[in-house]
Amino acid sequence: MESCDCLVVGGGPAGSSCARALVQAGFDVIVLDKSPFPRDKVCAGWITPAVIDELEIDLDDYRAGRVLQPICGFRTGLIGGRLVSTQYGRAVSYGIRRCEFDHYLLARSGARLRLGDPFDGMSRENGHWIVNGAIRAPVVVGAGGHFCPVARLTTESAGGETVVLAQEIEFEMPPDEADKCRVEPQVPELYFCQDLAGYAWCFRKGNFLNVGLGREGESRLSSHVAEFCHWLEQLGRVPLSTHARFRGHAYRLYRGPRRRVAADAVLVIGDAAGLAYPQSGEGIRPAIESGLLAADVIIDARGDYRQAALGALERRLAARFGRTGPSPNRPGLLPAAWRRAIGRRLLATGWFSRHVVIDRWFLHANQPALPSRRVAKSATHSLAVSAPRCAQHRIEERRVP
Repeated sequence: MESCDCLVVGGGPAGSSCARALVQAGFDVIVLDKSPFPRDKVCAGWITPAVIDELEIDLDDYRAGRVLQPICGFRTGLIGGRLVSTQYGRAVSYGIRRCEFDHYLLARSGARLRLGDPFDGMSRENGHWIVNGAIRAPVVVGAGGHFCPVARLTTESAGGETVVLAQEIEFEMPPDEADKCRVEPQVPELYFCQDLAGYAWCFRKGNFLNVGLGREGESRLSSHVAEFCHWLEQLGRVPLSTHARFRGHAYRLYRGPRRRVAADAVLVIGDAAGLAYPQSGEGIRPAIESGLLAADVIIDARGDYRQAALGALERRLAARFGRTGPSPNRPGLLPAAWRRAIGRRLLATGWFSRHVVIDRWFLHANQPALPSRRVAKSATHSLAVSAPRCAQHRIEERRVP
């Protein structure tokens, strides 16, 4: 039986951010993930300066051997319509490849890694969780994405959550295709569906191209993707016909009813908690911030991992992202057709595209980064039992032949 102070299930941005913050505070952390890293993770993938500050990323270090595409503008509009160009004259975000970004964050977390090891159940024993019959931990963090097994086993779903289904593809273009691609590397293109129930994108990161489309609870997603790709090819904007088929994924928006994020000795973060921004569907920054906030809650709990103590995460998420409103199915003040008509007119204006769509919905420029990370010392979080036990455990590990 292997023991640790905290087990994190899921090695994506939420899990690795939580693990790193806990390791900095003196915790012995194990990260369990079913996939070996680096893993293939298709994602439009951009990070804002706030994320860079929160994770203390050295951009010069990161760009060495990895894709880091500065974003200095956007083109936005309706599928089939005229696009509005917005330029900033400086980098307001950075494109990354998730296979590289996730691996980088996990490798520097300082946690012990159990990769390529699927989650196979957990049980309660003498105040600890036993995971896979092999790992003992007083607290477990579920960071396994939309289908997180820890969340399904331990926290209740409110039901009626808003789920987005998306399909996308990312591939490296050979030189002849890169020359023909009309998408500018520094200017991602965002195309809203005519009914405003979703949007599509084309994002070039150097010679890598990412194309995708997502819609809320859409049963005809494949048809929308096919129509969008056909339109792009007619315009001659992107080379798509010779590449593999699109891959699908799902995530919950931070809107309406939500899953509970805390139970006895369990926290749920990132996509597992349904934290994607409701307007853009972007989940990287909420995942990272929820991981950092969860680490603070665990540190502050000082070994008291009852739901009453860990429930502080719910309050901190609400303070950070706002309290979710009533069911998204509740009728609005205006008929849906009117709202769509007004929305389409607004999307055609430069002011709305820049100050609302991009600055507020996609970049969240109005929301500053979380305060500088406190590096808690191991002597301050007072794990009177688990810290000495884990120190002894590491000594015994070194003695094993």
